[in-house]
Amino acid sequence: PEGFIGEIVDGEIVETQRPDHPHVGATSDLGVLLGAWFRFGIGGPGGWVILDEPGIRFGDQMRVPDLAGWRADRFVAPESGPYVVVPDWICEALSPRTARADRTEKLPLYAQHGVRHVWLLDAVAQTLEVYRREGASWLLVATFGGDAKVRAEPFDAVELDLSMVWGPTRDPAP
Repeated sequence: PEGFIGEIVDGEIVETQRPDHPHVGATSDLGVLLGAWFRFGIGGPGGWVILDEPGIRFGDQMRVPDLAGWRADRFVAPESGPYVVVPDWICEALSPRTARADRTEKLPLYAQHGVRHVWLLDAVAQTLEVYRREGASWLLVATFGGDAKVRAEPFDAVELDLSMVWGPTRDPAP
């Protein structure tokens, strides 16, 4: 249905509601910034492929993270269908509807399949949690908030101004 996206979870198609504007705006702005620095090398080192909402196969599950990034030398674009190479980094935008599943279902799945870094972004609370996989579990490396200027793994080569991620809450008037 309109406003929903499908994921395959334990062999079943599960519909999830699309995120609200604060989360869409924050992930879009974050994707633009990281893409400029790390995909295109504009003001940053390049060497990554950063994509919005890619369908990714994790074993028998197919998930659609808000953002995902692969080191360019590992990236393989499928001719069709979902991506099958596990990303090096994933960002999930938390919302009241998704926070529990993001933490209790997706984080363990991502660790099991070898994702190295996960960011949990909460646009309403204006927080960024940075995780690094250590063995089979996640280590919370840092929590940032507000308008901090941060260097966050694995993109710590560039300073990220979080005020640019939270951005305006609405589009400017014409």
